Amino acid sequence: MAEVIRMEDVTKVYRTGSLSVAALRGVTFSIDEGEYVSIMGPSGSGKSTLMHILGCLDVPSGGRYWLSGQDVGNLDEVDLAEVRNGHIGFVFQQFNLLASMPAWRNVEVPLVYAGMHRKERKRRAIETLERVGLSDRVEHRPGELSGGQQQRVAIARALVGEPSIILADEPTGALDSTSAQDIMGLLAELNRAGRTLIVITHDRDVASAAERVIHVRDGLLVNEPAGAEVARWVG
Repeated sequence: MAEVIRMEDVTKVYRTGSLSVAALRGVTFSIDEGEYVSIMGPSGSGKSTLMHILGCLDVPSGGRYWLSGQDVGNLDEVDLAEVRNGHIGFVFQQFNLLASMPAWRNVEVPLVYAGMHRKERKRRAIETLERVGLSDRVEHRPGELSGGQQQRVAIARALVGEPSIILADEPTGALDSTSAQDIMGLLAELNRAGRTLIVITHDRDVASAAERVIHVRDGLLVNEPAGAEVARWVG
């Protein structure tokens, strides 16, 4: 199976005046096309920084990162946005929906930035909402939807551009347990359909649903004690 992500000795240092904080301290791993991987760690572990680099929302301070064979470490903001929009769909803990717009208008947003014609945008948005089980909610605004339904709208928005990778940051963090199981089931279904799925989480139950768990602590990849989820380290 083709390799879609590779990081080699990636570091990230944040500087404020004379103060430097190393958020990542030499991270090396790879992810294959179609894999389902969780990145797990406590608050302050570096997993959010890692997520931002994986999603091309930030670049490493050192080391190299390849996404679908392209070295993205030295790209400028415009090029990063093109790579990001072409490959990655984002799902966040807070749904980040526009309260005044119906579901289909929220879903079409990435297609607006892509310059797609309005009629085609609406058709694609409604079709994608149908794929996530919301065919009867396309005209509902976020305030008229449950938390689980709002997250399904957010997942539809992530899918509408047909990305090869879904990057989900604490996707169940704002949901009750029943809705959380529902959303994790939907994400697993998308993975079985061929998409690479990367879930960032601090929750062991969420992480354990993945084929592989990458553990992060203090900016490093770490091996968990015996009995914990097994991670396959590369590098």
